[in-house]
Amino acid sequence: MMGGLGMGFGWIFWIFLAVAGFWLFKYLMDQNKNGSSKTIDKTPIDILKELYAKGEINKEEFAERRKELINL
Repeated sequence: MMGGLGMGFGWIFWIFLAVAGFWLFKYLMDQNKNGSSKTIDKTPIDILKELYAKGEINKEEFAERRKELINL
């Protein structure tokens, strides 16, 4: 009797683990898809504008890099 009960809980455990693994995998894939789509939509000019807006580059450097990108 106890052997059958133990096996039943064993199956429930493995089914639960498989379902949890599936949902974790799906969640991570959705996170990856959402994160990568934002970076794909940005052009090099958009990224350059962000750097300038953050103050990471100055006006002269912005103009120089922009000119280089336009000439590509």
